[in-house]
Amino acid sequence: MKITLLFAGIFLAGIFLPEPVTCQNCKCARNLCCSQYGYCGTGAAYCGKGCQSGPCSLRARVNNASIPGIVTLPFFNRIIAKSARNCPGRGFYTRDAFLKVIRDYPHFARSGSIDDSKREIAAFFAHASFETGYFCYIEEITGRSGKYCDKTNTKYPCNPRKSYHGRGPIQLSWNYNYGAAGKSLGFDGLNNPEIVAKDPVVSFKTALWYWMENAHWDFASGNGFGATIRAINRVECDGGDPKTVSSRVSYYTDYCKQLGVGTGNNLRC
Repeated sequence: MKITLLFAGIFLAGIFLPEPVTCQNCKCARNLCCSQYGYCGTGAAYCGKGCQSGPCSLRARVNNASIPGIVTLPFFNRIIAKSARNCPGRGFYTRDAFLKVIRDYPHFARSGSIDDSKREIAAFFAHASFETGYFCYIEEITGRSGKYCDKTNTKYPCNPRKSYHGRGPIQLSWNYNYGAAGKSLGFDGLNNPEIVAKDPVVSFKTALWYWMENAHWDFASGNGFGATIRAINRVECDGGDPKTVSSRVSYYTDYCKQLGVGTGNNLRC
């Protein structure tokens, strides 16, 4: 989990399914979805990410939102402009790099209405702005001495010569996140975690990868900005750090206002 209040690494929240109805090898009733794990049911856990058959509603609600038309150059530049001129992130984080990456994520900010798309974009950039100080920092500025190595995770064992501290727009952290992101995106996350702070495209890819794996489907289900806070750093929730939660909400509210859309419900976690 994160050990600092700002610019720290991501804690990969566990993904829990509701109690399954029954396992039918994806031979569900017509009104039920077959989840990625082969269970029948309704709701985001069944009809969202990984839905194999049935009324996969979230997957079906891909709209025609123009991401470049929402994340305009003025919108992006207004974020960067709030960081100091000598920030390492200036010149590293670019709108062009972001737009290049979203081509690989056709579901990002494409669920529900156009307003829903704007809200998801506001949510993503709110967290990125908070984590990096308006795209000022490429790497975590506190706690770098910590290697963020979970030795109990044998699937993605740590390289003792590497540090898995926060890097990128959503401050990817911990060996299990670097390992999983690298496996999905095609880079050696365990032995070359530094690439996240050296290649802006890879950096944005890890942020979008984490977002789509952990935050997008809850947000697309209508669970609000609060659900994304829990996905990014759940230790802040349930009274864990209300001040930090308020700060994230403030970023989100500001970006929704800039995009001309209401914030929706469930702002806090």
